Amino acid sequence: MYVKEIRSLKNGEESSNNTASMAAKHPTIPLLTPYKMGNFNLSHRIVLAPLTRQRSFNNVPQPHAILHYSQRTTEGGLLIAEATGVSDTAQGYPNTPGIWTKEQIEAWKPIVDAVHAKCGIFFCQIWHVGRVSNREFQPNGKAPISCTDKPVLPQIRANGTDVAEFATPRRLRTDEIPHVVNDFRIAARNAMEAGFDGVEIHGAHGYLIDQFMKDEVNDRTDQYGGSLENRCRFALEVVEAVVNEIGADKVGIRLSPYANYCQAGDSNPGALGLYMAESLNRYGILYCHMVEPRMKTVGERVECPHSLLPMRKAFNGTFIVAGGYDREEGNKAVADTYSDLVAYGRVFLANPDLPKRFELDAPLNKYNRDTFYTTDPVIGYTDYPFLESTT
Repeated sequence: MYVKEIRSLKNGEESSNNTASMAAKHPTIPLLTPYKMGNFNLSHRIVLAPLTRQRSFNNVPQPHAILHYSQRTTEGGLLIAEATGVSDTAQGYPNTPGIWTKEQIEAWKPIVDAVHAKCGIFFCQIWHVGRVSNREFQPNGKAPISCTDKPVLPQIRANGTDVAEFATPRRLRTDEIPHVVNDFRIAARNAMEAGFDGVEIHGAHGYLIDQFMKDEVNDRTDQYGGSLENRCRFALEVVEAVVNEIGADKVGIRLSPYANYCQAGDSNPGALGLYMAESLNRYGILYCHMVEPRMKTVGERVECPHSLLPMRKAFNGTFIVAGGYDREEGNKAVADTYSDLVAYGRVFLANPDLPKRFELDAPLNKYNRDTFYTTDPVIGYTDYPFLESTT
């Protein structure tokens, strides 16, 4: 019933339905050319990046998400859902969704159904924040878990004014780590039960998997610390568990080797990214989604001399790039075979019909950072205008 309701809720929403013919009409625009990603036939190369929205009250996805994702769905388009917690210890922000309970699984179903009703392809990004948390988000007020007991230092939030403070984490014992790996496995299974087409493992931006991989954070002396191989062990164990549960053809991973989000940097990010790209080939996963070196911290991009090209060449599956791309840069990335697909975040948020606007080279709505993380179910979430309603 949700699908019928949402189609009458937004003026211009149906305009995105005609995107299926883009490739035939504009074969010279690289972003709008079709692409076969494993078993999925994509009609274009523009991906909705995972965007934390903090509108899932009590960690349960809400009906207003049906419209949000449906608005950004095109036939044969790939969408990656916002970061979704794998367990009750995975949360670090208010009102972020989870997928570890039956209630959460059921709440995701109508959202997934709405995307599928418009013939979109929908992956669920599964995450654990690790030490980027506080006791208020943890069961029974316990300390958040991590590879370390070093806390994240207080930092200015994305709004540029508020200061975020974090609890001192508890270092996971070696024998506890398999249990966390299993949380990712179960979350992947739950995502498939909810109807998602696959999962993206969140291994980026200073969260738990990234904490294990980066030598600025990981100070362990067991088999999960020290050498590059040991630091990447946890990430690859998660990949293996998820692949064994749902199949490699339904698994992607997001990595940000060059980033320093939440004080999770590495002394040799190029080597880290290359090692992971090569190691992922052993599992035959569907895609690797990497964040550009220029996106080192929260905020706008900075120019840098590094490139993801070595990782792109090393990885055998579909390669997705993200990191402040515009239309011209996205077209160039595809044309130069630097990447197969390009993920757009803030600009896709502000332009629910982004593929159509790129097709026509139409003006773009500006995003409003002040409404990124409000709890309002409409403002900054489903109220950005479509092209037809702005003319």
